[in-house]
Amino acid sequence: MLPRAGKEFVVRIRFSWRQLFQGRYLLLTNTLSGGGMLALGDLLQQSREKHKDPTRIRDWNRTGRMFVVGCSMGPVLHFWYTWLDKRFVGYAVGTVVKKVLVDQMIASPTLGMWYFLGMGVMEGRSLSHGWEEFRDKFWEFYKADWCVWPAAQMINFYFLSPKFRVVYVNTITLGWDTYLSYLKHRDDSQPSELLSDNSLADVQQKALPPSKPLEEKSGW
Repeated sequence: MLPRAGKEFVVRIRFSWRQLFQGRYLLLTNTLSGGGMLALGDLLQQSREKHKDPTRIRDWNRTGRMFVVGCSMGPVLHFWYTWLDKRFVGYAVGTVVKKVLVDQMIASPTLGMWYFLGMGVMEGRSLSHGWEEFRDKFWEFYKADWCVWPAAQMINFYFLSPKFRVVYVNTITLGWDTYLSYLKHRDDSQPSELLSDNSLADVQQKALPPSKPLEEKSGW
């Protein structure tokens, strides 16, 4: 049995926790959880990068940009799921499948574009540059998205209360956020540089005259 003071403390914690998922606090919770998990995903990705290259310096500005972009995506998800639950009411399997398909066809590519454009702007680049990056990486991003989110959203729409949707998504996206950080910040220039070097070597080799056999050189 807990003492009276302990019971009162547990009740207060429980009441404070419930407030985070009610009214205007729900929007704040969804916003901060989106930024926090995207930043944590970037920290994990940078830890992997540092493990491969110990000389690499952790970029806290990059993590900060991920946090800001994640926070900006929180309200979008908040109002998107509110509309989706009003448009498709109920927990029938057919209704849930419709929600998942609409979410995949509309929300997923839109949020992907939001992410790349937002990160590009935060890095001081133009919207056109962010659009080019999004277009170059879209199919890689979208194919991975289909491997992860339909199953996750089936659980979300079938089992969870609407007030927990965004926090659920933000929580299970830790692995996905790590992937987004990798996709955004990976160095795509090195393979092309290696290919260019190899191509240049091939051109130089073809340009050189064929070497004569040793017997021919020596006059035998």
